[in-house]
Amino acid sequence: MTSVGDSFAWPFQDPGWFGKMIVQGLITIIPIVGWIATAGWLILTIDNYRAGRRELPPAGFHLERGVALFVVYLIYIIVFAIPGGILTGTASSNNNGGAAALGELINFLLSLLLAFLAPSIILHTYRAGFSGGFNLGGIWQMATSNIGTTVIAAILIWVASLIGGLGVIVCCIGLLFTIPYSVAIQAGIVTWYERANAGPEPSPTLPA
Repeated sequence: MTSVGDSFAWPFQDPGWFGKMIVQGLITIIPIVGWIATAGWLILTIDNYRAGRRELPPAGFHLERGVALFVVYLIYIIVFAIPGGILTGTASSNNNGGAAALGELINFLLSLLLAFLAPSIILHTYRAGFSGGFNLGGIWQMATSNIGTTVIAAILIWVASLIGGLGVIVCCIGLLFTIPYSVAIQAGIVTWYERANAGPEPSPTLPA
């Protein structure tokens, strides 16, 4: 992957892209299990892209490869939502509009911080599983060592997430395509991000 723009094009260079995306999309709509499976599909896509293969992995229940990323990111979402949520909830019970507004502002700022850290979180989890995903020092160091690159990757991951939601327009059926496509884009962005940081490329920790 020579440029971040390849993230949007490479998924379509796999002759079987349509079938793989639709089947993985069907799996994704299964609560929890499907989300973990598609997180695993993202990890496998990074495997292919790092090896220079412009192909998507087979659709399937890739639970072992996806559970670490799913749990790690879920915990980050919950933790980042706690401060603003507590303040907003307390303010609402006391009818304190100013404090509620402050809580919403904190939620917004922490969501921006999580978006900024997302490329590094995904890459660290890809490389070392749970231990990598919670390596706060390493995640922060990578994210801040090349802020421009991190911001570009973070914005594009956010754009990919927007693309994933566009399927709602077509009576939600389009989600079967747009969500797997957005996941494939994110895999490309993370692959580019790793190479743009010019760091070593250790192999991911495989499940026992």
